[in-house]
Amino acid sequence: MTDDIRLCRTFQTAPAAVPKDDSAKYLVSALEAEGFQAPDWLVPDMEDGTAPDMKAEGLENTIEKVPQYDFPGEIWPRVEWSYEDEEYCDKGRNQIDRLVGEIGDEIDGVVVPKVGRLEDVKRAAEVVAEAEAEHGYDDGSIGLSIIIETGRARSDLREISKFGEDSRLTALVFGPVDYAAELGGRDLGDGMPRWNGLLEALSNESSAAGLLSIGGPFDDLFKERAGLTYYNADAYADQVEHEAQLGLDGSWSLYPKQTIQANTVHMPTPDELERDVHKIERFNEAKREGTGAVTIDGQMVDEATFKNFRNTVQQVRAIDDIRPAQTEEYYDAALLDRARDLELSYR
Repeated sequence: MTDDIRLCRTFQTAPAAVPKDDSAKYLVSALEAEGFQAPDWLVPDMEDGTAPDMKAEGLENTIEKVPQYDFPGEIWPRVEWSYEDEEYCDKGRNQIDRLVGEIGDEIDGVVVPKVGRLEDVKRAAEVVAEAEAEHGYDDGSIGLSIIIETGRARSDLREISKFGEDSRLTALVFGPVDYAAELGGRDLGDGMPRWNGLLEALSNESSAAGLLSIGGPFDDLFKERAGLTYYNADAYADQVEHEAQLGLDGSWSLYPKQTIQANTVHMPTPDELERDVHKIERFNEAKREGTGAVTIDGQMVDEATFKNFRNTVQQVRAIDDIRPAQTEEYYDAALLDRARDLELSYR
């Protein structure tokens, strides 16, 4: 991917089967999504998002439908798993084997929920490795992302992240509902906690290990007031902005309107892009003129500040690489061309 940035602004789960005449309706809708409704990562969900009696159909839907679409983002099916229930691990093992064996060329990895301590994460990684070997894929072809939603996984977060430095582990995703339940947390009627400490740790440990960090779902989709039901956009935007401020790479989306918001919040604004493109252009001019220390718009530019400018441009280039319709809609064409052509080396 452009500039080696792996995008996951949006981690959108889509039920792999629902009780409708077309049970794959929501999965197909996500595969067909365009513009800002299109997620970076699409997660066909065979776990909590699919009813217990429809999980087998959800697996068949995923295997059938995913290859039919040229989805430009990444595909990461969520399978069943539980550190405390071997039956669920067996189900996950079978699902992973079927997914790798039948659509291994179409998926980037699998998402494993409810992992326990480091040993359980290693076991999930071994299951993926076994499926790769069985079906003729090179080691590391199929990634692994896990959902941090148990006390054990939270306690081993640093060790799990270190394991991710040299393994197929790709992303750490927060699962607040199961986590709160395992801790014995209570719903007092005013929403979930902000989980600042956990999210800061998730952001730090994943960054240190070169992993992606993804915030948890926001399931309070709709509000009712004065007889009208409306989409709860402000509250979700508040959560996504909070996650972005803490350095998380992306946010969990349950609904197309949430995907629009998460894609936008985790994307440099036109003003940010103009500002940082301008500063890099000025810096490059100074380099060509042989100037040493450079002050741009009153700011002394050293290697650290330059990296911040570059991060903005690299993020936009990565989005432009997989979702050009989004960048072309969001940015002025001339500005986008400047960002595409910019020299980004400090030296």
